[in-house]
Amino acid sequence: MTKFFTLFFVALISFGLSAHDADAKRFGGGSSFGKQRQMSPAPQKQAPAAAPAPGAPAPSGAGKWLGPLAGLAAGGLLASMFMGGGLGGGLGSMLMILALVAAGVFIVRMLRKPQPQPVQYAGHTERAAMTDIGGTAVPAASAAISSAGSRPAWFEDEPFLREAKKHFIRLQDANDRGDLNDIHEFVTPEIYAEISMQIRERGGKPNKTEVVTLNAEIADVVTEGDFVIASVRFSGMIREEANAPAESFSEIWHIQKSQSQPNASWFISGIQQA
Repeated sequence: MTKFFTLFFVALISFGLSAHDADAKRFGGGSSFGKQRQMSPAPQKQAPAAAPAPGAPAPSGAGKWLGPLAGLAAGGLLASMFMGGGLGGGLGSMLMILALVAAGVFIVRMLRKPQPQPVQYAGHTERAAMTDIGGTAVPAASAAISSAGSRPAWFEDEPFLREAKKHFIRLQDANDRGDLNDIHEFVTPEIYAEISMQIRERGGKPNKTEVVTLNAEIADVVTEGDFVIASVRFSGMIREEANAPAESFSEIWHIQKSQSQPNASWFISGIQQA
């Protein structure tokens, strides 16, 4: 019986450490759905090492081990109490154990709290038409491109990424408000069905998503049949709850448009965790 209680409380601690990470609330919920494509990993950018400030202690790699070690220490303490009778029996012992579990979870979360990041694009909800992404409408001559893997000559990276960032922010806001009419303008039916289900499952609970930093880069541009598909890798820091710490994210949005329709709009056809 003591072993059962030990395992139960160790599992409780593990759940407490992971529950916050699983509670993703941004547009798409931090999951992969819709169109998925084989993508190359993001290139690793080598940044020059910054010289430490005079008198500052040398950085240590021990920080990343503090969370797991704290969890293991708490689990070991519980095991000792149950199997060794360190606190005795009764209600008082149980309350002391619960207090230790709560304290362990609080300490580990504090240790994992990221450093504040510079604010970029926070609260920006500029409303721009999705047809603006990628510059002008598809030229008639480009409609003849149909070979798989070809990149249309008219596609321009910078205008596309500029508008893609605007729509990333706009869709976070629409998702927070549960505005399915707004979301419907930018996604394929498959994506709309998934987002609608996520909003319904929320049961009307309000969201407050803040994009703290946002980076975007073109991961791939291909032609598949009638569709041009631009894959954009978004990354940065995002806050999914008011007063919660910002967390890093990296995901790829597959955005497509038909070549057979000169004035066709771009639609999000898939979200893929990078």
